[in-house]
Amino acid sequence: MSDAWETHALREEARYHDGLERLPDDSEARQKQLVRIAMAAGGAGLARLMQGRRAEAADWFARSAERYRASFSGAPPGSWGRLIGAVKARVLAEDWDHAEADAGWALAHDPGESESPIGCYAEVLADLVLGRDAEAAPFARSLQAEQEAAFPRSVADALAALAARDAEAYADAADAVLRSFEEREAYLDDIPVADTVIVLEALAERRGVSAGLRSPLLPGQG
Repeated sequence: MSDAWETHALREEARYHDGLERLPDDSEARQKQLVRIAMAAGGAGLARLMQGRRAEAADWFARSAERYRASFSGAPPGSWGRLIGAVKARVLAEDWDHAEADAGWALAHDPGESESPIGCYAEVLADLVLGRDAEAAPFARSLQAEQEAAFPRSVADALAALAARDAEAYADAADAVLRSFEEREAYLDDIPVADTVIVLEALAERRGVSAGLRSPLLPGQG
């Protein structure tokens, strides 16, 4: 699989540099291009992470977070996925100082006040990064009440369990999230990594409730 990860990494790195070179001046086109660049950097980071090249991965995740943040100022209202992208990238890089800074930036936009499940997710994720478990809990419960088509129940359950620091409930939910990745026929940008599980486990480790999950879709186990 090492050759495949190198192919993934080189492809995403090329996409990043090509997108950066063609960054338009028009604000609407620019914010869209910045998202594509952020996604490419995140993909490169995941591929390098799966290779065990953590320093390189962290560098790419940092670029991803920076591009997501840059894209938000010109984004349409309710573009909460960019807040999530920035915070997740910092967690994937294990850069908790910047993760907390980006979480604070995300919360400043009050994503949880929107009616969007994605906005609610941004709120929960930022709160958990900052250790604001009590604040995260009601938003996590709100996500649990959503229809599966609007937000994955297993992810909502994992977030709620993290907010409650309930190790048993978290292990069950995180395992379900992992299985949902393992059962997929296609992955975003064709990169078979359970990135959501990596983020959940990173948050769990900080609370002493890590499930210790194993899968070819997780770093160090492929």
